[in-house]
This record gives sequence, C-alpha cells and structure tokens, in this order.
Amino acid sequence: MITSRPPALSTNERSSAFRTPLQERIFLDRYALKDERGVPIERHPEEMWQRVATAIAAVEPTEEKRREWSQRFFAAMQDFRFVPAGRILAGAGTGHTVTYYNCFCIPSPEDSRAGILDNLKLAVEIMARGGGFGVNLSSLRPRGSHIASVNGTSSGPCAWAELYSVATGDVIQQGGSRRGAAMIMLDDNHPDIEEFVTAKRHPGVLEHANLSVCVSDRLMGAVTTDAPWDLVWDGKVHKTIRARSLWNLIGESAWASAEPGVVFIDRYNKLSNTWYYETIRCVNPCGEEGLPPFGVCNLGALNLAAFVEDGTLDYAALADHARVAIRFLDDVIDASPYFLEENRQAQLGTRRTGLGTMGLADALLMLGVRYGSDASLEIIERIYRTIRDAAYAASCDLAEEKCAFPHFDREKYLQGEFIAQLPVDLRAKIEDQGIRNAVLLCQAPTGTTSLLAGVSSGIEPIFDFALVRRDRMGEHLIYHPLYQRWQAAHPHDPLPDSFVKAADLAPEEHVIVQATIQRYTDASISKTVNAPSHHTVHDVETLYHLAYDLGCKGVTYYRDGSRDAVLSHLDAKTDGSHLVAATSDARSQLRPRPRVLRGATHRVPTPVGTAFITLNHDDAGRLREIFVTVGRAGSDLAADAEAIGRLISLVLRIPTDVPHPDLLEAIIDQLAGIGGSNSLGFGAERVRSLADAVAKVLTSHTDPIGNGDVGAPHLDGAADRPADNHRTVLVSPRTSDLCPQCGEAACVWEEGCRKCYACGFSSC
Repeated sequence: MITSRPPALSTNERSSAFRTPLQERIFLDRYALKDERGVPIERHPEEMWQRVATAIAAVEPTEEKRREWSQRFFAAMQDFRFVPAGRILAGAGTGHTVTYYNCFCIPSPEDSRAGILDNLKLAVEIMARGGGFGVNLSSLRPRGSHIASVNGTSSGPCAWAELYSVATGDVIQQGGSRRGAAMIMLDDNHPDIEEFVTAKRHPGVLEHANLSVCVSDRLMGAVTTDAPWDLVWDGKVHKTIRARSLWNLIGESAWASAEPGVVFIDRYNKLSNTWYYETIRCVNPCGEEGLPPFGVCNLGALNLAAFVEDGTLDYAALADHARVAIRFLDDVIDASPYFLEENRQAQLGTRRTGLGTMGLADALLMLGVRYGSDASLEIIERIYRTIRDAAYAASCDLAEEKCAFPHFDREKYLQGEFIAQLPVDLRAKIEDQGIRNAVLLCQAPTGTTSLLAGVSSGIEPIFDFALVRRDRMGEHLIYHPLYQRWQAAHPHDPLPDSFVKAADLAPEEHVIVQATIQRYTDASISKTVNAPSHHTVHDVETLYHLAYDLGCKGVTYYRDGSRDAVLSHLDAKTDGSHLVAATSDARSQLRPRPRVLRGATHRVPTPVGTAFITLNHDDAGRLREIFVTVGRAGSDLAADAEAIGRLISLVLRIPTDVPHPDLLEAIIDQLAGIGGSNSLGFGAERVRSLADAVAKVLTSHTDPIGNGDVGAPHLDGAADRPADNHRTVLVSPRTSDLCPQCGEAACVWEEGCRKCYACGFSSC
C-alpha cells in the first residue's frame, strides 16, 4: 500500500525532487500557490502535493477515508511517480474557481451567425478557465452557399474557423501565462474539405489552432481503389473528386506544414466503450481523447522512469500506483468545479478518466533497450498491459464501493470491442461488480509537467541528448542526464544502441510504438511521428496508411524543417510525390515581448546633455529593449534619441540564430566611436556622441566585470548550474521553432503540440 506523510521543510531548503533549475522554475512559475501579488507561497513540490492530495481526497465520504486517501495520494505523487495534469496541480486546493480539466469538446455550431457566436462563447468561457477545446465545424454550410435571409452567400467553415483561432491565440491569455489551445475538425466529405486541408500552407491562417480531418473507413476504402468521392452537405452532392486526390492533398499539406492530422473517426466510434449511448464527433486539442459534445479530459500520468531502479522496472509498484491514480482521477470528477451544466452532466454520466504515462523513453534507456526495437516492444506491451489491467480492476472495485457510472449497461458494455479484448478475469469482474469509469486510459501530452518531473515527454522518444544553454556569458553545451551519467562512467567507449533520439528513428518505428500502446489504451494517443527533411509526400501517405492498418486511431506528422518551408512546385524528374521546398516567412514574425521585463536606467553625461538610458532584460539576462531619453520632450534631439532606442529594440526582436552576445557586439560595433562636433571626457571615458554613449552603456551590460569582453560563445560539457538570477535557456542544435512565449528558438514538436525547452511553454 502506498502511504506517506509529507516531510517538514524549512523555508530555504531546496527540495530533493528538483534536479535542475528548469524544474524549479517551472514549479514556481506554473504550479506553486501564489499570493495576490503573484509571489509563490509554496516553495517545494511537497507543499503542492499535500495541497492537491487534501483537496481531491476531500470528496471521499468519511473523515477516515479522507485522511487515508489524502496520505495515499500524496505518497503516489512523491518523487513525481504519479503526476496529475497541470490544471489539477495549478487549481486543486487553491480556492480559485477553475476547472481541473485540461480539455473539452464543444458541440458543432448551429448553422447560423447567432449559432456560431454562441458556440464561440462556449470556447472562450472554457479557455478563460484554463481549458482547451475541440470542435467539429462540419455543421456549417460550405463557402458560397446561398443565404436566403440576407440574399448573400456563406463564408464557409474555414472562414469562421479563423474566429476560433484568433480567440485562442490573441484574446484569451490563461492566467496571464499562456494561450488557449484549440482543435478544429472537418469531416472528409464536407464540400470545403480541400480548402480546409490546405489552409495552413498559407502563413498566418488558422495559426492558433490545430487542424485534423475526420477520416472515415469509407474514405480509406475509396483511396485503395481510387473511387469517386462525393462532397456532400445537407444531403446534396456539391462536388465529386477522386478519393486518392483528397488523400494526396492531405499528404502534401502534412509534408509542407505538419497539418492537418488525421483521426480515424469511424474506428474511434467502433472501439469506444461508450458506443451504445454517445457518438464521438471530435477530439481534444492534441487528439488523445475522442469526446462527445460537452465531454472533458481528466488527465494524469505515471512516470515510468521513476519505477526503474538498477536496470529493473518494478511492475508491482507500477500496478499499485495505477490503482491509486484511478481513484484519484475518479475523485477529481466530483472535486472539479463545473462552470457549464452540460459538462457536469456529460462527465458525471460517464466518469471518464485519462490515465497515461510520461518518461517512457527514459525508462527504456535506463533498462538498456533501444526505443522502437523488438525488445522495446515486448517491454512496452508488458508496461501498458500492467497499467490497463490494474486500472480496470481498480475501477471495478470502485464500482462495488461507490456504484458504477450512470450510463453503465452491463450487457452492452461487455459487447464493446475493447472490452472484449480484456482478460477473462477482468471481464468477469466487470460483469459481477460493474465499473466506475466508462473510459479509463489515454496517452496525453505531458508537455510542461514532464519538464517539471524532469523526464521525457509522454511516450515520445528523447528529443535530443545535447542541448545548448544560452545566457549572458555565451553558449554552454549541456547534456541529457542519463547520457552524461553514461559518458562519465564510460569516457572512451562508443555509445550503446539504446541511446536513440527522435531523429534517429525511422518514422515507421514511431508508428509501431504508437500502435503497440494503442492496443492497451481505450481512448487514444497524442504523439508526433518525426520524419527527416528528405521525406517525401508519398512517404507521408504510406505512413498514414501504416497507422491505419496497425490500428491507430489517429496520427500526427512532423517533417524536420517543414515549418520553415512551403509547397512551391513539383520536381519535374519525379512522379510528383516529392515536393521541392522554398523558404517562407515562417521566421518573419518578431519575437514577442515578454509580459514583464526588468532593468535599470543609466545616467550618462554626453556632449548633447545628460542622457538617461534604460536597459530592460529578461530573466536570462538577455537585453530585450532600450529607451534613450535626452533633452526636452518634443525637441529634435529627444526624437533622435527615441529613434536610436526604438531601432535597437527592433533589432533585438528580429528572429535570428546569432548568439545574443554576438548580436550585442555587432550593435556596439556600429555605434561605438561615432563622433560629432564635440566630445566629453578623456581617454577610455571619452564620450564622442549620444550614439557612442549608448554603445558604452551596452558594453557595461554585456560585460558586468568591466573588462571589455562582450562575451564570446563558450562550450562547456558540464551541466553546471547557473547563478540563481539567470534563466537557463535550452536550444536544440536541430531545427526548432521560435517560442511564442519567450522568443527563443527552442520550441519543438512533440505529442502533437509545441513544447519549449527554454521556458517550459506548452501549447497543450
């Protein structure tokens, strides 16, 4: 039995649960309880675990049960063995009326202006409380359809989808720290499906929403024979195309822009445990939960790496923690506030939980097994079979103790295709005791919470073993801790095959791992299939077919560099399946300004008067903006001073891979020594002009010691800890995107969404 009491910690003691500064920073920024000024009250994860455990156990029926399960929930969370989803960690026990659910599905909108706006209001209310949403817009008439009431034409679902995207990215800021998350879907036979599939090839279109196509079994069959494919709305055929033409279009767009993903919606409904009373119309923003209208995700993850010790995985402990986690997530259902009555009714009727995992790649590495190998698949099967069986057994025991979920129909539930694959003893247990939760398992993105726990994301392979830390003193090469530990013990030996990263795997290996885990998961999986830059459109289509043939419920694809390229033309020497990339303006957007910057104002005598030069920098010490003030407001001199500051600030916001110290050095070189008609001072202190004064202040910023060295890049193999007042910035040498939160080129595609290894941002 898992039981423990929280240790007493002094105010200044550093928790042993934190192995890196990034873990501690994410905890303090995202999950620690804060006062009204935003200052963390909690300084240690033990305090968070106790707060969360007490709040969730509070719904247990007796004081004795509340005390018992508060202790067992705390013990399960210790050492990040069980990690509830971010909304639970951030909200439970805080007194704030926020949802504990990460994501929701809203119904398809009524086909009218009022219906769409009412539907958008639901999305906004969900995001304002910290949730993401999914919506299927196939209920909207196609572009150009006649609207008799106004004698006009419809804009179509793609145009209306832009409203959802703008609300997600530009209107809603959740807790002031992150944007919302959205999944927009369209059926494969909607007349506007071709426009939808190609939407993201155009920069700036639907950029704050994930897109997926609801792919039917009928389309998959039609693709095989290249049959005609009717595009239908409201019972009327609007257009007929070739099925393979649509399939090619999906592959081309995924190749070019990593979207749309595909969800095999018929399979989802056929395999759903809730097949007899609800229809899955959409998935959540990252695809791990197929949901009915007003359905919710209720997420938590077992940290597989935490169950490996001395090269052995403790399956008994894993099963024990799975049982406790199911009770925890079942209690979340009763503890979470419901701001929409429809959400409450949908969840209380089904009692859906979403127990998943994180740290799979780390666990395999600790076991000395290559991710994606035959040996790894045997271990993966045992891991997820253990979790499945323990979770279902625990839910049956809960049903005996507290009653089954309200929509439970013993005969029909046991007819479900997934349930039919359970071991005989589990099916007998369901028949005898009922089951508390209709759906129990999914593999959700663990984004920021896996960074908090210090392990690999979800079921993804390790992204990279070498990362670059950038701070004001230059660049420092640091390593994945398991890689560094092995290198220290074997300094002269070649790296074992078990050290494999995402880029080393064949895309097919990604899919095979996903399909293996899907067999033991009753909901679905959020995972990104990484592919090399030389992958072709034909390869994408083949990969999507493989995912379908192996039993996946959906697939998300990312070709290395695809976000920096657009489709332009076909290579005449090929059959058209290989498309040539051209540069796009994917890097043309300026870095966002952080919400809060800190700085100092320098008072500097210059030949044109006393200047006040303000340098504002982020938590990593990187200069983000500069203000220059001299002379009276409204004067030509004041205008010129303002212009200098604005131009330097603009340069600092332009996306670039140039190391920050080198960029500052280049700015200083352009300004230093510019002379006017007068100068002030002598020798090294001589100031020749206002521009020269700015250069001297910038030099003092880059070189606090004052020795004139503006900080050349420096490589250091040690994963040394920076000073507490400097933020560690991790940037993979591989292709990565600019983070919309911190602006660093450290955003990668994992688990069907973006995740920043610099600041912990996650779009999920």
